[in-house]
Amino acid sequence: FCDDSPVARNQIVRTLDLMGVRYVSAINGAQMWSELQKVAAYAESSGRKVKELISIILTDVEMPEMDGYILTKHIKADPRFIDIPVVMHSSLSSGSNQQLGRSVGVDEYVSKFEAQRLAETITRLIRRACGRDRAAA
Repeated sequence: FCDDSPVARNQIVRTLDLMGVRYVSAINGAQMWSELQKVAAYAESSGRKVKELISIILTDVEMPEMDGYILTKHIKADPRFIDIPVVMHSSLSSGSNQQLGRSVGVDEYVSKFEAQRLAETITRLIRRACGRDRAAA
């Protein structure tokens, strides 16, 4: 997951820890994109697909260096990340923000600080992916 807000990051960590979900975190989209590139390179070198290692990607919208919209565009344009859902987790939850998220390929949009809804969304997407040993990025 990536989020630049310490408060939101703490909530996400608590939620994921309670769910028993492993994760990699970043403080902005550029850092997350770099982490995703490392996972993709590892997957390729070990003869695996990225989707065997990552079940979902959770991103905030407003972040320095690279926002969640641009990050999502990069993810959705890269065939190595095919079938990995992107969840946008943002305080910018108006209909227009959600529509913009969907226009760049976001699969789900969850308002910040709705821990129960976030947990339900993550659980549903991980189950859909039939993940055994996967992490959330």
